[in-house]
Amino acid sequence: MEENREQWGSKIGFILAAVGSAVGLGNIWRFPYVVYSSGGGAFLIPYFFAIFTAGIPLLILEYGMGHKFRGSTPLSLARANKKFEWFGWWSIISSAIILCYYSMILSMAMKYLTLSFNKGWGEDSNFFFYNDFLNLSDSPLNLGGIVFPILIGIALIWFINWFICYKGIKSGIEKMNKILLPCLLIIMIIIVIRGVTLEGAEVGLNKLFTPDWNKVKDPKIWILAYGQVFFSLSIATGIMMTYSSYLPRKTDINNSAFMTVFANCGFEFLCAIGVFAILGVMATIEGVPVEEVVTSGIGLAFIAFPKVFTIMGAWGNILGVLFFVCLAFAGITSAVSLVEAISAAIIDKFGWKRKKVVTGMCIIGFLVSTAFATNAGLYLLDIMDNFINNYGIVVVGLLEAFVIGWIVKPKVIREHTNAISHFKIGKWWDFIIKYITPTILLITLVQSIITEFKTPYGGYDLTSLLLYGWAIIALGIIGGILISKKPWKTENEEVL
Repeated sequence: MEENREQWGSKIGFILAAVGSAVGLGNIWRFPYVVYSSGGGAFLIPYFFAIFTAGIPLLILEYGMGHKFRGSTPLSLARANKKFEWFGWWSIISSAIILCYYSMILSMAMKYLTLSFNKGWGEDSNFFFYNDFLNLSDSPLNLGGIVFPILIGIALIWFINWFICYKGIKSGIEKMNKILLPCLLIIMIIIVIRGVTLEGAEVGLNKLFTPDWNKVKDPKIWILAYGQVFFSLSIATGIMMTYSSYLPRKTDINNSAFMTVFANCGFEFLCAIGVFAILGVMATIEGVPVEEVVTSGIGLAFIAFPKVFTIMGAWGNILGVLFFVCLAFAGITSAVSLVEAISAAIIDKFGWKRKKVVTGMCIIGFLVSTAFATNAGLYLLDIMDNFINNYGIVVVGLLEAFVIGWIVKPKVIREHTNAISHFKIGKWWDFIIKYITPTILLITLVQSIITEFKTPYGGYDLTSLLLYGWAIIALGIIGGILISKKPWKTENEEVL
């Protein structure tokens, strides 16, 4: 296999890049809510169980595959078994769509960063977000006009993506993560320290960590824990196999997987403490129970938090700026990893030059992303995110576990990683990849489909769900199959 592949400058550079990919917006706004709504402290039991039975095993699988077969996700899968190249492309197409709507969220974070200096969202953050800022249309099918502040932000994000990935692995992605990740951690620590020392913080923290042991008996909570671990580690998105293919021949793969997972978990817990301390402050000031101020996702970042910053006085300005810088940094490290996963696959397949691929991809990406800068952009983001996460990524993860577990055989990957790792993994890993991971992902998938048919997602009309949801899944599968039919560039063809 070719050895003219770019490489990381150091193992720590690779770990930081992998952690940078894993640490994203989900850590900041999804994890705290999942813990709170899933039994508080009791949720940690299914969460850690999921980490050891899915998070670490699947990460070892992806690191091992990328490192052994020296290629982006589609190339690594094609080298393992030509028949399964197509779903490597499916994960790349899903990542491309995620990247387009991710740029909208990052654009909003940047706009709110500028607003946070003078609390420009005013007294009613809810009205400001939906009406003044987004001017949201009445349905996903009514695109309306362009929201220019979002479009400008999207252009800026794509320029940043291009600038970092154009420079390559060592002097682009590695250097960026060495700067942004420590900054991200320091900012989050400042938010947490200030958050927990404010009056009312303990109300939020008690609500977050008080265990509700009854919830541990609920199978849905266990599935939710697996979902959280799966999504927050960037598994089945094409990123981790690609990143590990740039590692030198002798690298401790198993240890790297453990380090990535625990660094990501640590950051998730830090975010949860900071978020709930601030929500506790808000509940205390407004004299309402914590339940009434708790929200997840975009509502937390762009409605609930601005509201808290408004009533916090001068500290609100400081924490507001820090919080939106945090969102921007966490998002950029994830966005860059998606750009790299997609570009690497195209470079491997067609043999085009990195600079040409990255430039072309960022231009096309920007043009596609303009759909999210319309008045219906938030609807499109919501529907696509639901379908890609619940169907696209879960099915790719399921296929990965099945192909490695039953066709390539886990022993092949385990022996490869053990040969170069200080910490050896045993046959328990084979068992997890063959039986446990596929079973849990299959249950998750079936449950998602049943829920979807019982109550269509988000109360949207069927046309919108078909157009922006199911059609996106079909695009991934059909696109994956069509691209896999094309021949690889000659030097990759030789080793398939």
